[in-house]
Amino acid sequence: MSPCCWLALLALLPFALATNPGVKVKLTEKGIEYGKQIGMASLQQKLKTMKVPDLSGTERVAPIGKVKYSLTGITIVNLGLPYSALALVPDTGIRLSITNAFISLHGNWKIRYLSFIKDSGSFDLEVNGLTVTDSITIKSDETGRPTVSSVNCVANVGSASIKFHGGASWLYNLFSAYIDKALRSALQKQVRDSVMPDLLAKVDKYAEVEYSMVTSPTISNTSIDFSLKGEFYNIGKHQEPPFSPTPFSLPPQVNNMLYIGMSAFTTNSAGFVYNNAGALSLYITDDMIPPSSPIRLNTRTFGAFIPEIAKRFPSMMMKLLVKTVKEPTIFFEPNNVTVQASGSVTAYAIQPNTTLSPLFVLNMEGSVSARLYVTGVKLAGAVTLNKIEMTLETSYVGQFQVGSLDNIFLMVLKVAVIPKVNARLEKGFPLPSIGKMNLVNTQLQVLKDYMLIGTDVQFTG
Repeated sequence: MSPCCWLALLALLPFALATNPGVKVKLTEKGIEYGKQIGMASLQQKLKTMKVPDLSGTERVAPIGKVKYSLTGITIVNLGLPYSALALVPDTGIRLSITNAFISLHGNWKIRYLSFIKDSGSFDLEVNGLTVTDSITIKSDETGRPTVSSVNCVANVGSASIKFHGGASWLYNLFSAYIDKALRSALQKQVRDSVMPDLLAKVDKYAEVEYSMVTSPTISNTSIDFSLKGEFYNIGKHQEPPFSPTPFSLPPQVNNMLYIGMSAFTTNSAGFVYNNAGALSLYITDDMIPPSSPIRLNTRTFGAFIPEIAKRFPSMMMKLLVKTVKEPTIFFEPNNVTVQASGSVTAYAIQPNTTLSPLFVLNMEGSVSARLYVTGVKLAGAVTLNKIEMTLETSYVGQFQVGSLDNIFLMVLKVAVIPKVNARLEKGFPLPSIGKMNLVNTQLQVLKDYMLIGTDVQFTG
């Protein structure tokens, strides 16, 4: 992470060619100020480990003549950045300034003069009034991907004094001004280079989510607004869904550092991806039914409602395959999240040789309510069953009244399917994030066609 320009990392997101974003992110003035504090602390740590290159040169110094010198093993022993400022430049980028910084260095020196006289020792360098200013612009190239550039990074050393120790230091201090100049030039370049400044988040073995930018960020005097693609894809296969994001706007809230708006498009793209991957299917066997339940997945239970099953497949266990037939649809309404799913249920009798004999196929339309919450830097959730409606698609055991099986399938969904779904939702899906950060003081609101997450941020490293 380039600490001086940590906010610019928010813009290091590849652009995607799309009309509307699936996710919007607003970084408020409160977040920018916190970012500056974290950035300065990180920059200070980086500068403390900055390697100052060895220096060597030749100077003509009265009264001793030509002097060859080398400075090696230069290390920073103290550093301070007492004053810093970070400002947004509307429609352009970010401007950082550091003033009155100071650095103390220690190193070793060697000299040779009059062709045969050699000497060595150590030195201390005190640098004061160090200033660093940097302006960063965020643009896009012809492909729509971003270019983040430092257009005017300048480092200046106000004053520097060098003190030699060991050898004939009293003599060599006479030409310290010459070495001062060389050290100052090297230090300015090193500081400047230190501060010059694909986002796909893997979800699981099926999916990854892309948080690339669809437009350049909107920068005002008080906030940075990012429009992100926010789309799930099958890993290794980026297929667009048969629907597009609709426009939405974040409300003018500023109490938190960060606001994340996630549209129904993003969550529905997840449903599209998991359905395509065949991940929205589940085999249900009797061992998934609580032992206390009087309803068992066997031909005796189902034979009570469909006599042909008991007649043709006596005393056999059964297996059910529940799967979606198209992607589920998620609806965001104020304070309410609903998921509509179309699926099928195929019932099998398990023969003594483990062969599966199909019994019937039902069409199923289901509705669940979802509760969403943030855990860590992930969006998680849980669902509860609202209702199901079933119709007969195919029967291999004669005609029967589907309604007679309602209670059985309601129980199966509640005790076997819903817990599996919630176990996956509990693991969560990654939200846009930078580095090692946690979301704290988080609130989640469900609004029309999108959810809004307001949160503060803590960086942990």
